[in-house]
Amino acid sequence: MTQAQIYLASTSPRRQELLRQIGVRFALLSVSVDESPLPGEAPAPMVARLALAKARAGWEQVATRNPLPVLGADTTVVVDGRIMGKPADGDAAQAMLTRVSGRCHEVFSAVALVSGDWQGVHDSRSEVCFRAMTPREIQHYCRTSEPYDKAGAYGIQGLAAVFIERLHGSYSGVMGLPLHETALLLEEAQVIFWLTAQGDR
Repeated sequence: MTQAQIYLASTSPRRQELLRQIGVRFALLSVSVDESPLPGEAPAPMVARLALAKARAGWEQVATRNPLPVLGADTTVVVDGRIMGKPADGDAAQAMLTRVSGRCHEVFSAVALVSGDWQGVHDSRSEVCFRAMTPREIQHYCRTSEPYDKAGAYGIQGLAAVFIERLHGSYSGVMGLPLHETALLLEEAQVIFWLTAQGDR
């Protein structure tokens, strides 16, 4: 097996797919972080705080045995200033999708990298606009497995793509790992990936 360059403090299949897309070799860490927003906390600071907390929690696991940099990420959906987490059940998923139907909302993502005393954080904001969905379409979508492990109850890379009219911002950020910002962090930490492995650096 090819040796990992970093740890990913997430078991999200989407984040794994995105890291592979840019040629990063990684190993997985499972971390437990309270993702509740702090009182009065705005979305951008919240996702930055949680991404860094996940990366730090991962670093604590590996610092003394295999101290590779640890990458953490967090994403949330915001509608009318209200943070939308992952739906607890079908009713919650339907309510969330009804709120985003026929309108635009914001998606905030952040990525953090921790390596010893060094740490870095970058964030991303996108606007996603849905066409109007019928109650039947929402019900059918909620019968799939897609809504239940995703902020806002949808995955842009999955079946919900048929509802999305336009996107302003980062597609990968809406998926859960903004690749532009991730690449900046990897370069800052001197982690080699496809862009820096072409023999011109």
